[in-house]
Amino acid sequence: MEETKKGEIIIYKAVSGPELSLQIDGETVWMTQNQIAALFSVQKAAISKHVKNIYESAELSQKSTVSILEIVQKEGLRDVKRRVEYYNLDMVISIGYRVNSARATQFRIWATKRLKDYLLKGFAINEERLKDLKNLKVKLKELESAHKLIQKAVASKRLEGYEKELLSIISDYADTWFLLNAYDKGELSLEGLSKRAGPALNYETLLGSISKFKQRLVSQKEAGSLFGQEVGNKFKAVLGNINQTFTGKDLYPSVEEKAAHLLYFLIKDHPFVDGNKRIGALTFLLYLVENNFLYDKRGERKINDNTLTALALLIAESDPKEKEVMVGLVVNLIK
Repeated sequence: MEETKKGEIIIYKAVSGPELSLQIDGETVWMTQNQIAALFSVQKAAISKHVKNIYESAELSQKSTVSILEIVQKEGLRDVKRRVEYYNLDMVISIGYRVNSARATQFRIWATKRLKDYLLKGFAINEERLKDLKNLKVKLKELESAHKLIQKAVASKRLEGYEKELLSIISDYADTWFLLNAYDKGELSLEGLSKRAGPALNYETLLGSISKFKQRLVSQKEAGSLFGQEVGNKFKAVLGNINQTFTGKDLYPSVEEKAAHLLYFLIKDHPFVDGNKRIGALTFLLYLVENNFLYDKRGERKINDNTLTALALLIAESDPKEKEVMVGLVVNLIK
């Protein structure tokens, strides 16, 4: 990794692979289907199939991930202009997680490790910040009444620019209005979830991640020696609960339900002497990364920094009788 003014540049290199000349534009790289096929050591037809499926499933937007450039090719004695489709890094990464080849497997191992590294480097919930976010339920009620504030603002301001911005906010945050209304009515739905349960969490691997997390926090004087010290085998028991089955079927049959229960149990069951909220939040994020669930179709994090802080505090302060409501809220935010 090479430090630059804009941040870190990560260079991916397979054990053995082709050298590719890439188009760099708009803070991303652009590759043709032939180049992507060479990168992952498969036929171009396989890449075309994955591109088609990615667009049909709306995993990525065609408008933002493909660019058509006119290039000049030598054909015999003539120079012929051809229109060639180039795909950005988002598409390359999505294809890399779909392609079935040895080199694609190398890429997935590399990419997943980098995501975990960045979570461990960059994730920390500051204790002072947590103390400042008291009375979270009151804040949630303030959010629920946002539409009243909007109506009041409309009555006082009729400027064309303001009206346009208002309509944009109402449209962009449609999911928020829907979710808050469902929360009010006690109708948070668990429909439309993923149909896969995800791989089991590895206890030893997670202990290693928590150890690295602790080292970072201790160096910043945000944790003490008791942070991450397991109480008996309670952490191991929580991981076992997440993956338990009943009559041969997963008790929590989707990635969303497993992730939500994981966050809830790690915070409420206090499996560590100190740091349960922070470790619970970290483990929750790592589980989403492991299952390719942290980012939405636009490449944005489904659970951002403030949301995760709010969820951790809300769960910690909730009545155990509200467990299903808390789990339903987390599931819907992931979904």
